[in-house]
Amino acid sequence: MTESLLQTTVVGSYPQPDSLIDRERLSNLSYVPRTARPDLWRVDPRHLAAAQDEATIAAVRAMEAAGIDVVTDGEIRRESYSNRFANALDGIDAITTAVGTSSAGRPMEMPRVVGPVRRAHPVEVGDMTFLRGITEHRAKITLPGPFTMSRQAVDEFYDDDEELIMDLAGAVNDEAHDLVAAGADVIQLDEPWVRYDPEAARRFAVPAIDRALAGLEVETVVHICFGYAALMPGSSKRSGYPFLAELADCRADTISIEAAQPRLDLAILDDLADKRIMLGVLDLGDPEVETAETVAERIRAGLRHVDPERLIPAPDCGMKYLPEATAFGKLQSLAAGAAIVRAEVGART
Repeated sequence: MTESLLQTTVVGSYPQPDSLIDRERLSNLSYVPRTARPDLWRVDPRHLAAAQDEATIAAVRAMEAAGIDVVTDGEIRRESYSNRFANALDGIDAITTAVGTSSAGRPMEMPRVVGPVRRAHPVEVGDMTFLRGITEHRAKITLPGPFTMSRQAVDEFYDDDEELIMDLAGAVNDEAHDLVAAGADVIQLDEPWVRYDPEAARRFAVPAIDRALAGLEVETVVHICFGYAALMPGSSKRSGYPFLAELADCRADTISIEAAQPRLDLAILDDLADKRIMLGVLDLGDPEVETAETVAERIRAGLRHVDPERLIPAPDCGMKYLPEATAFGKLQSLAAGAAIVRAEVGART
């Protein structure tokens, strides 16, 4: 049925309200926090969880109202896509930090790896349980990928890079299975660092992704991107991925890529012929809301390389740093553009 084609989703995050978190300070950091930043939250710690619940409900209702098919919790409880999970693992010291190197090559504060990395307790399962309780839509939850987490900490324990990455993958896998039990329909790993360090990614990333996703019986996704548009000007974005075709051999069902802002040559999708493609068709570096026809044309461009059964339209990346009205408008256009092309596909069949 054509209704099941071109199902829309979000990459993960949705704008957090300024009443909950200091959005200006968060944006002015010019980097994604690796360690906890409790100073960014505007709400008294005694009431923070309740305020995050309210903001999560608002984010989910916005995605539903915009017409999005597969929703997330908006990552409302996170200061970044990765630090909440990574800093909760045994073996990670996020209090006594060290200086590492950012993806842009700048020194920055990072947690330290000081012992064997293990997941001692669930981290995001409460988030997934809450999400499952407030929506009947298909629901996705995201986790930082093991390769990326290994690049966002200073290793002071392992002598073997591969051993660290595989232990991180084991922790992710433990969490992913619990998330599925809590009602997740889709598990997504965020692995932007495979682009920043492609040589190491070729040695370690695919085995780590496979370990992280082992045994899961729901849809699985790996997301790679060029970085948040708000923190990385469009002029600094490259036009291609140095590590992408390698993901054709990974366990994930779906590969999520940023395509709209970098004006990606979609011929690269030919290297992923056995995968579903979550295609970025919303340019989050453009403050203007795309028209539905603009989105439709970007989807049509994807369909020149991917069958409609394998294409999932989405934003380029997380929407965390966008104004809420802009994010909502872009998601409305995403849903409307997908509907236009879905009707065209139906008319041809």
